[in-house]
Amino acid sequence: MQRSLDEIASIRPVIGMEIHVQLATQTKLLTRAPNTARPGADESHPNFLTDRVVLALPGALPVMNRAAVELSMLVGLSLGCRLNERTIWDRKSYFYPDLPKAYQTSQYDLPVCAEGVLEVPVMDESGFIDLSARANPVRITRAHLEEDAGKLVHEGARHSLVDLNRAGTPLLEIVTEPDMHSADEAVAFGRFVRTICKAVGATQGVMMRGHMRFEPNINLELTLKDGSVIATPIVEVKNLNSFRSLAGAIAYEIKHQPKRWVESGETHGPGMKSTRGWDDDKEITVLQRSKEDALDYRYFPEPDLAPVVLDQKWLSDIRARMPELPLAKMKRYVDEQGLSERDAQQIAESRAASALFDGARTTAADSGVPEADVDRHASILIIRSVTKAANELGRSIGELDLDAARLAELVKLRHEDTVSAQSADAVVAAMIESDESALAIAERLGLVQISDTGQLETWCDEVIAELPEMVEQIRGGKAAAIGRLIGEVKKKSGGSADAKLVKDILERKITGS
Repeated sequence: MQRSLDEIASIRPVIGMEIHVQLATQTKLLTRAPNTARPGADESHPNFLTDRVVLALPGALPVMNRAAVELSMLVGLSLGCRLNERTIWDRKSYFYPDLPKAYQTSQYDLPVCAEGVLEVPVMDESGFIDLSARANPVRITRAHLEEDAGKLVHEGARHSLVDLNRAGTPLLEIVTEPDMHSADEAVAFGRFVRTICKAVGATQGVMMRGHMRFEPNINLELTLKDGSVIATPIVEVKNLNSFRSLAGAIAYEIKHQPKRWVESGETHGPGMKSTRGWDDDKEITVLQRSKEDALDYRYFPEPDLAPVVLDQKWLSDIRARMPELPLAKMKRYVDEQGLSERDAQQIAESRAASALFDGARTTAADSGVPEADVDRHASILIIRSVTKAANELGRSIGELDLDAARLAELVKLRHEDTVSAQSADAVVAAMIESDESALAIAERLGLVQISDTGQLETWCDEVIAELPEMVEQIRGGKAAAIGRLIGEVKKKSGGSADAKLVKDILERKITGS
C-alpha cells in the first residue's frame, strides 16, 4: 500500500532516555586499577590503567567497589528512586573488541536503584530554570550499576586500535520511561540529572571526557487523517556527549521518522528497534545495527560476586550523607537571600560555589555587614570575580585556593566601598595566589578607594573647570554625560577615587541636586 506524508494529521514524539554516568571513584568497579573518571585524573597512556581483572586473565576474580555502590545509592535517592535492599550482579554477554571478557558485569532484574519519579523543571535553551513553570515528571525505571567497556580508536579505514583504560570504570546507567515528548524536555532532563549527579559527588560531569553519555530512545505516534494511530519503530541514538548533540539527534529523528514510515511502512514491534549514531559534522543520524532485545544478551547471575545487602544502618548512613540538592538551594537563595533566579542557579549548581557563598555570607554577617549587602556582594563576587579567575586559570572553583572566610573579607570591603566592583577581579585573582588578607592585597595593588571628600572635592572642581562644555550638557538635561567627568576624576586619582562619592559631589556642584 502506497503511503504519503499527507495522510499524517499529527505527530507526537515519545522519548525515553538512558544516561550513562561514569562514577568518580578512585578505583574501578571490580578491581583496584585506577579509575579514569576519578577527580584529578590525568590522561594516561593507552592500556596503562589495566590489571589482570580488566584484561580478563585466567584466574583473576572480581571484588565489588563499595564506594561505587554508595555513590549509586546517593544518585538513586536524589532521583526519587526506591533502593533495593538486596541487589545482585549479572553477566550481560556480547562480543566486542573493547570488552575483553566477552561479557559485561551488570545488573538486570535486581539493580541498586529501582523505580522512582523525578520532577524536572522547565528550562530555556541555555539551561536556566523557570521556577514558576510546572515541572515535568519523568518516571525512572531503574538505575543499575555496571562496568564500562574500553574504547576503540579508528585509524583510517584499514584498522582500529583498542584502549582498555576505560574498561572496568564504574558506570551507573539511569533508564527512564518514555515520558518526554520534545527535544527540549529531553535536554532539560539530561541537564538536571547531570546537576544532581555532580551535587552528590557521583561524577565530575565533564562531558568532553565522557563522564556522562546520553542515549535517547525515540519514536513517534502518528495520528492519521482516518483517525488511526500507528507508532514508528524505536531508534536508539548512541553515545551523545553534549546537549547540543542530544537536541540535534532528537530533532533529526522527529523530522525523518515519518519519511521512513512512508518509504518502508514499518511500525513499532518486536525486532524493529535499531541503533543509530550521530554525525556532528553532517548533523544526521546514521544506521549502525538492529538493536538486541534483553534475551539476546543471555543474562545470567554472576557466579563470582556475592549479592549486596543494603541493611538499615547502611541506608541510614547514606541518607545522612545526602547534601542539600541544587533545586532546593536555588529556591532558598531566591526566597531567603533575594537572589535572582539566574544568579541563584549559577551558584546552586556548583558545590564549591554554593559552599563559598553560604560560608562567606555567614562570616561577613557575623562581622557586622547587613544581610542584604552580604547576599548581594557575595553573589556578585562569586558569579563574576571568582568565576572569571577560575576560567582564566583553567580550573574549577573547587580547585581554587580560596576559602569562605577570606572571601568574606572582600565582601566587607565591598560593603564599605573600600574596594570598587571593578577592582574586585584583581583582588580575587591575587587572593588565589597569596595568603595575604583582602585589604592587604588591595593596599599593595593601589586599589583602595579614596573617600577623602576634601581631596575628591578638589579634583571635581578641577574637572568642572577643564570641561565646561560637558558641564553645560549635563545642565541641559544630558545626564549620561556625567560619566565622562567621573572618568576624569578617577584618572586624577589614579583610579582610586570612590566613583559613587564622585558622582554625588559632581551632581551637587553642577545641578545643585
